[in-house]
Amino acid sequence: MTGRSVQLEPAAGSDLDDVRSLLRANDLPAADVGANADSIYRVIDEGDLVGLGGVERYGTVGLLRSVVVTEANRGEGYGTAICDALEAQARSTGVETLFLLTTTATEFFRERGYEPAERTAVPESIRQTNEFTDLCPETAACLRKDLAEKRDGDRFGSTPP
Repeated sequence: MTGRSVQLEPAAGSDLDDVRSLLRANDLPAADVGANADSIYRVIDEGDLVGLGGVERYGTVGLLRSVVVTEANRGEGYGTAICDALEAQARSTGVETLFLLTTTATEFFRERGYEPAERTAVPESIRQTNEFTDLCPETAACLRKDLAEKRDGDRFGSTPP
């Protein structure tokens, strides 16, 4: 399915238990969810949690993390829609480059325009995150995407010049 649109809802309070459960069920890091709750968003469709994701912002760079779709909703376009929404939101707050680590979704992100990046070339602010230092293995693929070039005319939430 293409063209799906989603709304991001900040995860807070009792929502964090659902976030942790969904992350753990999909072998994604959940240990620092409470410390980074302000950067995690739930995606609700017709009253049901269908997925989540987050962006930790560090100036003009950000860490895309914890993008996951519930098993029952996979293949429906939610993963793409969640990434579109997170990238648009990051762009609107001044993030020019997103980085991520993944052990299972390299091809998905490559198809979205993310390119391989050497961990040593990632900005220090991102390399110091729990995701990089403790939660993801060294074998995880490190990817980056420039957002700045898509500011004007972006169909997912352009920012005026």
